[in-house]
Amino acid sequence: MNPKRKYQAEMAFLTMLAIFLASLVTSNLIFQKFFTWTPFGWHIFELSVGILPYPITFIVTDIISEIYGKKRANQVVLIGFVASAFTLGIVILADYVSATSWSPINDVVFSQVFGFTFIAVGASMVAYLTAQLIDVQLFHFWKKLTNGKHLWLRNNGSTFASQFIDTFLVLFILCSFGVIEWKLFWALFVNGFLFKILVAFLDTPLVYLSVWIFRKKFGLKSANEKLDF
Repeated sequence: MNPKRKYQAEMAFLTMLAIFLASLVTSNLIFQKFFTWTPFGWHIFELSVGILPYPITFIVTDIISEIYGKKRANQVVLIGFVASAFTLGIVILADYVSATSWSPINDVVFSQVFGFTFIAVGASMVAYLTAQLIDVQLFHFWKKLTNGKHLWLRNNGSTFASQFIDTFLVLFILCSFGVIEWKLFWALFVNGFLFKILVAFLDTPLVYLSVWIFRKKFGLKSANEKLDF
């Protein structure tokens, strides 16, 4: 690969990594607000706003898996884990120090918003690392099994399985620590999982378009070819 193409490949990778990390960290910080999604006036989903950016992480890892390979995708997952741990440390420190008398946000309000972040991020880290690593493994399992064909199958198949695990683990841990009541477990699980499945279906054209752009830009003629830098 010539230097210009190598630089472009690196910048594309770093851009996707930035989007991945922003989506992951944001989802952990905003999870305590819940909303009802009522398309066409139908009361369908009751969800945490943290679920809105989170599916983006699976889109990014699927694109990176397809274009840059399994090793790069796993690196992104591990970097995301480090970012989550670092964010957790910052939030704990911010919650520990006392607010001044003139602070627009006092200790009570701050703790009310971020007080459960320790548990939430901890739960998310366990679920995230498990689900994302499974997602990458299943993606490449399907890719090898189909000899690089049927991108839609590995994109959706890997996401369905990993999102099921992720949704279950996060809610199980949050309910176990009393952050969410157990009586809400199954309703939130079904709502969260179905929403992620819907997003996975809807993002398939985006994944195809992104992969097509990458392949055309960098001259990858085979589905089994990958960018290496």
